[in-house]
Amino acid sequence: MAVVLLAHGDGGLLTRELVEGVFLKYFNNPQLRQLSDSAVLSLPGGRLAMTTDAFVVEPIFFPGGDIGKLAVCGTVNDLAVSGALPLYMTASFTIEEGFRLADLERVVASMAAACTEAGVEVVAGDTKVVPRGHVDKLFITTAGVGLVPEKVDWGYHRPVPGDAVLVNGSLGNHGLTVLAARENLGLDGALASDCAPLNNIIKLLQKHCPGIKMMRDLTRGGLATAAKEIAEACGLDICLQEEALPLDPVVRGAADILGLDPLYLANEGKFLAIIDPAQAAKAVDILSQNSYGRNARVIGEVCAGSGNVYLQTPLGGTRLLSLQAGQPLPRIC
Repeated sequence: MAVVLLAHGDGGLLTRELVEGVFLKYFNNPQLRQLSDSAVLSLPGGRLAMTTDAFVVEPIFFPGGDIGKLAVCGTVNDLAVSGALPLYMTASFTIEEGFRLADLERVVASMAAACTEAGVEVVAGDTKVVPRGHVDKLFITTAGVGLVPEKVDWGYHRPVPGDAVLVNGSLGNHGLTVLAARENLGLDGALASDCAPLNNIIKLLQKHCPGIKMMRDLTRGGLATAAKEIAEACGLDICLQEEALPLDPVVRGAADILGLDPLYLANEGKFLAIIDPAQAAKAVDILSQNSYGRNARVIGEVCAGSGNVYLQTPLGGTRLLSLQAGQPLPRIC
């Protein structure tokens, strides 16, 4: 008998099969078929972007963030990488009986601080409390709405061969931080999640670099899975340079020891952008001047092809990157 596995929620291959085999089967419409970070809806007088997400991270408090900050940043970033200006959110809390009120207030205060930084408001919500053991402490479900400016047109139809591929900073910090906190690996002092709202830095980039073609935030499945999904949707190849990938030494070392590939580790404050190559250097310069854009790099380019992602190694080899398969780190967002 087929059952739902933890790996069906890791954002990789099994997630794709679940989405296409169940959800798209019954919720089939042009907006949902895009499988983008948020749906951009045409309405009289303008376009809205709308997104929804659920947050079940364990532990709920970790270096650099908590489930509340994660919920706000994840929703804001899904809107921002679609070219939208985030405006409003809803939040639904499913709480286990016995959960400390002080911890709930700590989470909500953290959400409020993240909303203030991002310039969004929580305008509706819901609370459910379930018996002990029916949920693990606290789950948060959010929805977000944003306005897409008139001239913004980002999407899989925009990239062409020769476009530059860049990221706004070091990869894998969030996934490894949550794992270290959960398993008491003793790395807390050396690691912190990159959890952050990216709408303001993306807005700055929009203003000065109109050559942006599209963006994706690099959450579950990490850089490799996002790049593969983009390549498949565009019908083009993406060629990445391993030497150009920004990795903190602690992340690189710990991932090696644990047998994890940092290219598949989740991030909560990083995006991939595809941009006109003539504006790539300027984009990196703008990003590097912002605290959320340190270590921004051009990491590769879009190439003619049929939906593959290649990683060029320093020794001249080539590695083919695929969608994440399996569940190396469940419950990281």
